[in-house]
Amino acid sequence: MKLKKILSRFLKLHPKEIDLSLGRINQLCKKLGNPQDKIKVINFLGTNGKNSTIQACFSILKEANIKCNVYTSPHIQKINERFIFNNNELKDDELVALFEEVEKVNDNEPITFFEMLTASYFYKAAQYPENINLVESGLFFRFDATNILKKNLASVITSISKDHLDWLPKNERTIEKIVFEKTSSLLESTIIIAKQNSHNTLNYIKKNISLNKSKKIFFHEDFSFLNNENTFIYYEKNKDDLKLPKPNIRGQYQLENISTAIATLRTLNLGIENSHIKNGIQKINNVARLQEIKSGKLKNLVKNNLFLISGDHNEDGARVLNEYLESLDCKKHIVIGMMANKDHEKYISYLKNISSITTVDIPNQENSISGESLKEKFKNYPNVKYQKSIENAIKSISLDKGDLLLITGSLYLCSEVLNQN
Repeated sequence: MKLKKILSRFLKLHPKEIDLSLGRINQLCKKLGNPQDKIKVINFLGTNGKNSTIQACFSILKEANIKCNVYTSPHIQKINERFIFNNNELKDDELVALFEEVEKVNDNEPITFFEMLTASYFYKAAQYPENINLVESGLFFRFDATNILKKNLASVITSISKDHLDWLPKNERTIEKIVFEKTSSLLESTIIIAKQNSHNTLNYIKKNISLNKSKKIFFHEDFSFLNNENTFIYYEKNKDDLKLPKPNIRGQYQLENISTAIATLRTLNLGIENSHIKNGIQKINNVARLQEIKSGKLKNLVKNNLFLISGDHNEDGARVLNEYLESLDCKKHIVIGMMANKDHEKYISYLKNISSITTVDIPNQENSISGESLKEKFKNYPNVKYQKSIENAIKSISLDKGDLLLITGSLYLCSEVLNQN
């Protein structure tokens, strides 16, 4: 209860949810003693794959007995997920103590919710100066609260595509502008560039970082992978090939994220051995990204059928999700809810050969589109219906033996599945 009250106060410190600027976060961090200048950081920025790449890095680093702090967003079930120090989530009382201390220093100055969380993270992270910090950027990056470091170990650019366009002027809603916002202010250290979904995107990235003096590591040019039936082989220029077991997470695109993680950690010479990589990629904790639900109240409704949740919510996410679905030889049923600011028709257009689509409301999310409105947008697709609740949606679907049930369209919807299950 105390934690909820503090978070409620944080939300009231600024009239806007997002106000892209570095002034407020810099001012607060200065009062806190500039903790961001005292830590070792790997920054992760992009549209898709940030969290998955971070989780792969985290799992490998833990195998090497390297202590980590991890800052990600959004959280899926509880805000503690965003605050990992010494490899463990902070407990409620620890978060309360941290937030109260930072809140006192801020002294009711206007500042956004995300900026308060980020300042709190940096302040706590400075207590562990030897740890590796894996820090996920929020919106874009150029004016994101995580972009106040003077130095870092590396910047990792994951797949960039169109998302959060409502935060850009209408005449600037292009992939070129998004790439500029994400990559034009990177620090000079090491930059690892993951696989991109188009040559244009990659060329825009190369253009934006051309004057940056960092060491640059590109997917395909410097590292890559080959996917076999039971293994995948990681390739890196001027190094021996690495034959690896299949990871414990699903999807071809996750091999891309894992390869980016391996390239990052190997490039930084952190003492990572092949055994750390082999063991680490089989222990990745990747919640709500093609996550299988194996037990619980909602799983009981699905019985023995495969039950997955995946918070993909933009066109690039839908594209790679469909690649995975197309690899399965079964009927696919989708339950979907989305936020109002997403391109709903574009998202669903990527999902092919779907046996049924059931739209739902996302509980407790005032910025979501209603399931009824989503059904209307999908009316040209066969076998589309609306159910108000997740439970009723699952009950309404006639699953044959071997069918797949997938809940997708939003991380917030996946959060509700986990909470209700």
